[in-house]
Amino acid sequence: MTQDIFGQTTTLPAGPALEAWNKTQMAFLAHGAATPGHLGDALTAAPDFALGHAVKGMFYTLLGRRELMETAQDALKAAQASAAANTVSEREQHFIDALAAWVTGQPRRAIVHFEAIIAKAPDDILAVKLDHATRFVLGDSKGMRRMLEAVMPAYGPDHPGRGYLMGCYAFALEETGDFSRAKSVGREGMLISPDDAWGLHAVAHVHDMTADAAGGIAWLTGRESAWAHCNNFRYHVWWHKALMHLDLGQHDVVLDLYDREIRQDKTDDYRDISNATSLLSRLELDGVNVGDRWEELADLSANRTEDGCLIFADLHYMLALVGDNREAEITTLMGRLHRDAKSSMNDMQKAMASPGLAAAAGLEAFGEAEFDKAFVNLARARKTIQDAGGSHAQRDVFERLTIDSGIRAGFLDEAEDILAARSIRRGGHEDGYAAARRSLISEGRAAAGVAARFPAQ
Repeated sequence: MTQDIFGQTTTLPAGPALEAWNKTQMAFLAHGAATPGHLGDALTAAPDFALGHAVKGMFYTLLGRRELMETAQDALKAAQASAAANTVSEREQHFIDALAAWVTGQPRRAIVHFEAIIAKAPDDILAVKLDHATRFVLGDSKGMRRMLEAVMPAYGPDHPGRGYLMGCYAFALEETGDFSRAKSVGREGMLISPDDAWGLHAVAHVHDMTADAAGGIAWLTGRESAWAHCNNFRYHVWWHKALMHLDLGQHDVVLDLYDREIRQDKTDDYRDISNATSLLSRLELDGVNVGDRWEELADLSANRTEDGCLIFADLHYMLALVGDNREAEITTLMGRLHRDAKSSMNDMQKAMASPGLAAAAGLEAFGEAEFDKAFVNLARARKTIQDAGGSHAQRDVFERLTIDSGIRAGFLDEAEDILAARSIRRGGHEDGYAAARRSLISEGRAAAGVAARFPAQ
């Protein structure tokens, strides 16, 4: 056995396979577009590399698409066959077992296996990053932070993954409300690993949560090389920049970023769909005409109504279908959500039941201008919306729709309470959206007062 670039024991011999595996891991930490190519090279050089097959399966699983689950299953079978024919370490077996849990819709069980690896080797950054990614899908920011704080002492200045670990930690700090530390840790990590788009975007999250759009734009401007090398994650970083311009009311800039960067490639990756649909929804809530941009998103989402891998993805498909008034596909998606929710056998199906059903019903009602029904359902879903996964910034579109439906339905006190809770979660900071909605609530109360004094005859 040999050691990889991070000092972890591997069954690969020294040579081309190990070199490709090291490149795979470094690219994965940086969200690099070259990751699958390097992994392919490693498996070509070492077709019986069980860990490589397991990680390949994990990568496909995290893409959250039904048809790719078959590829993940094939990778699992290859990993298991390699493990049966060759001696694998306890570490490698845990990675294989983690994949086996994930493909059956049990990511929480996968975490148990990652944690077993980390307990013995806290400096195993591959296990840490996959644990981090899994917790992100589950919306488990507290567990994410707890895990990272436990392993931080194992990453000295000479550890090749230290900068990327700090990027993960910065994100966990931001998601748990420690904005000042998140900014400093993220910036320090970027000095160590300038290509760490995840750390860069963690600092962007801080600017979003603290209503510092101008500072966020300044942070991202000039650092484009930190995400230009990325896979589709680069679209997400552009999405963050667009949000900042949106908060400043620069709608033409937002639409230009949408067309030129965010939807430069018309992919049907759920993460790209979520960037696009949530941005268009925000624009429309601000009264911006987005033209025919919903159409291509709805076309793609119409093909995903039976997917059911992640509720986070399904809710953004629903946004697209509602945005383009696709009644038949909305009905199909709602029907599938109801079927999955009745099962509730695994982690993914439980999320379909809650917050999934109520959130989807709320989105459908919002599209039908049934704002009282939309508010009731969205407010119910809001109680567990973190279980849908993603980040505060990503889930904020559902918060905005909840508040706006409340205002439009006349539930001004309730909308104001949610708006206040939103500001508290942001450390007391209020962005342009919050200021505009407080103004709408005040106008609504004033109008109600006039109506009470001068009732219709």
